[in-house]
Amino acid sequence: MRRTLWALTAALPLIVHPLPLAGQQFGQQTGFVVENPVLRRMWALGMDSSQADRFGQVLLDSLGPRLTATPGMDAAQNWLVQTYERMGVTVRKERYGTWRGWRRGRSHIDLMQPRSRTLEGTMLAWSPGTGGRPVRAPVIALPEVADSNAFAAWLPQARGKFVMISFPQPTCRPDSSWIAHDTRAIVERMRTERETARNAWTERVRRTGYAGGLSGANLSRRLDAAGVAGVITSTWSNGWGVNKVFGTTNERAPAVDISCEDYGLLFRLAANNQAPVIEVTADAQALGEVPVFNVIAELRGSELPNEYIVLSAHFDSWDSGSGATDNGTGSIVMLEAMRILRAAYPSPRRTIVVGHWSGEEQGLVGSRAFVADHPEVVSGLQALFNQDNGTGRIVNVSAAGLVNATSNLARWLGNLPVDLTGGIRFGFTGSPAGGGSDNASFICHGAPAFGLGSQGYDYGAYTWHTNRDTYDKVSFGDIRMNATLTAMLTYMASEDPARVPRDRRDVFGRGQGGQAGRWPTCVNPPRSYAESLNPPR
Repeated sequence: MRRTLWALTAALPLIVHPLPLAGQQFGQQTGFVVENPVLRRMWALGMDSSQADRFGQVLLDSLGPRLTATPGMDAAQNWLVQTYERMGVTVRKERYGTWRGWRRGRSHIDLMQPRSRTLEGTMLAWSPGTGGRPVRAPVIALPEVADSNAFAAWLPQARGKFVMISFPQPTCRPDSSWIAHDTRAIVERMRTERETARNAWTERVRRTGYAGGLSGANLSRRLDAAGVAGVITSTWSNGWGVNKVFGTTNERAPAVDISCEDYGLLFRLAANNQAPVIEVTADAQALGEVPVFNVIAELRGSELPNEYIVLSAHFDSWDSGSGATDNGTGSIVMLEAMRILRAAYPSPRRTIVVGHWSGEEQGLVGSRAFVADHPEVVSGLQALFNQDNGTGRIVNVSAAGLVNATSNLARWLGNLPVDLTGGIRFGFTGSPAGGGSDNASFICHGAPAFGLGSQGYDYGAYTWHTNRDTYDKVSFGDIRMNATLTAMLTYMASEDPARVPRDRRDVFGRGQGGQAGRWPTCVNPPRSYAESLNPPR
C-alpha cells in the first residue's frame, strides 16, 4: 500500500502540470495542445473576451458592499439575477430565513478637545445611529477593576461618555517596517513590551465578566445597557492604515471603529488626564427582521439531471470597504464561469448550479440552510468548487479528505492547459474544510466539496474584513484565469463517466488543543437573527 501511494503521489506533478507539446498553441505561454473544441471555446471566452472586469466594476464600485439583510445586499442580488437572466440562465432568489435589517448612512467622528481633528473611523455594522443629531461627550478608557462586581459598581461613571474597549496598539507601524529599519534588540524589546501590554489588556477585559464576541460585542452590549454615549473600538490588521471592521449588537448607543493611529491618540489623551471630547454624527436605520436570500443559478443536466456540479462563493460581505476580495472576487469568478459554460457548454451532462450565498460572515448560514433544504443536491453532488480567499491566481487544490477523489481531480486537472494549472499545488489527500467557508457546509456530509485556494496578495493583513477591501486591490488578470479554470473543471466533472468516491480519511493530526482530529460535524443554521442569539442546545 505504501509503495502504491508513493507512486501515485510522485506522479501527481506530471498529472497536474502536463508537459508542453509541439504544434498549435492553446495559450500564450505554452505549446500545450487541446483538441477538445469545448475547452478551446472556453479558453477563447474566458481569456480573450472576458466580462469579469465589467462585472467587477459594477459590483464593487456602483453596488458596493453587501452586508446581509441590508438594502445594499438586496440591490446587488437583484443585479445578479438580472445579469443571469440576460445570459439566458435560469436563476432565482431563494429565501432561507430572516435577519436583522439595517441601513447604513453617513458617519463622521471629530476630536473636539483638547484640539480639533477629524478622526478616521466608521460605524460598526448594525450600529444604532445618533438620531439625526451630533452627540458630543467625553472619552474614557475601560478601567482596571478587580472583578465583575467592581465593574458593575463602576458602570454609573460611564453613563453619557464614550468608552474605549479595544487594546491600544503601542505602534501602528507594521513589524516588517521595524525589522527593516531598526536593530534586532530594539525590535525584540518592542515586541515584548507590546505582548505584555496586550496580555494586561486582555486580563482587564476578562475581569469585567463580559469578554468575548467580535469587536468586544458582549462588553459593548453591557455598556450600551448602562447608558453610555457610545462605544469605541479599534481592530488593527497589522498593516499600514488598515483595520478589520465587524458589527455590533448595541441597541441604543452607537458603536464606532477608529483607526489604529487615532484610537491610540484618544487613548493617550484619556490616560494622561487631558480630557478628550469627541463628536459623533451617525445616520443609521434599524429595519427589523427582514427576509434573506441566496441567489441560485442553474443549467439543467441533459443526461444526469439529478447529479450536480456546484459553483460556490459567498456574496455577502462586511461593509467598511467594498467587499472586493472577500468575496466579490469569488462571486465574479463563479458568475463569469457560468457565462462561459452557458456559451460553450449549454447542455451539460450533469446539472450545474451556482450558489451565491448570503450570511457566510454570520456562520455559513445561507449555504448551511441550502444544504438542509436540498438534500437531493448533497446526495447527488459530483463536485463543488468553492473560491473565497482573495484575488490571487488559484494555486492550491486538495481532495478535501476524500481518499479516492484524488484520481478524479488529477484527471480533470491533467486535461487542462498548463497556462492555468502550472502553478497549482495538489494536496493528496488533504483535509475537509472545518468551517472557514461554504464548502464546509457540504463536506461535513461527506459530499465532494473542494476549495480553490488562491495566492495570498497580503489578504490577511490588508483586505480580509478590512476598510481597504476595495476595487483597486483586485487582479483581474488572475480573475480571468480563475474563471476559465473553474469553467473547465466544471466541464470535466460534468462529463466524467465516474462518480467521485466519498470514502473519508480516518487519520487526522491533533488539533491546537491537543485533541484528536476528526471529520467535521454538520451544524444546523439559525433561520433568524433572534434564533442566532439563542441557539438550540
